[in-house]
Amino acid sequence: MEHTDHATGKGEQHQPIRIYIYVWVLLFVLSALSYLLDYFEVHPDWLRRFLITAFALVKSALIVAYFMHMRFERMGMVLAILLPPLLLMALVAIILPEGTYVSGVREFFFGR
Repeated sequence: MEHTDHATGKGEQHQPIRIYIYVWVLLFVLSALSYLLDYFEVHPDWLRRFLITAFALVKSALIVAYFMHMRFERMGMVLAILLPPLLLMALVAIILPEGTYVSGVREFFFGR
C-alpha cells in the first residue's frame, strides 16, 4: 500500500495550474454556447435541446475528470458520468406507465 506524505507530495498526482485554467475556460465557452443557443432560439427545438444536453454532459465530464480528480480513475469516472443518467432513465421508465394511467383517467372523467 502506498503511503502519501503531505509534506513532500509523494504518491500524489499533481497537474499544472494551466490545465485547470484551460478547463475553466472551456467550461465557460461551453456555458456561453448553451446560453447563446437559447438566446438566438436555434430551430428546430430538438436540435437546441440536444446540443444543450450534450454541452452539459461534456461539462460534467470535465468537472468530474479534472476538478474531482477522477481523471486517473477510469472506473470511478465511468460510474460518475454514466450511472446517474442510467438510474434517471430507469426511474422515468418506472413512472411513465403511472403517468399514462393518470392522464387516461383525467381524460375519461374531465374530458379534453
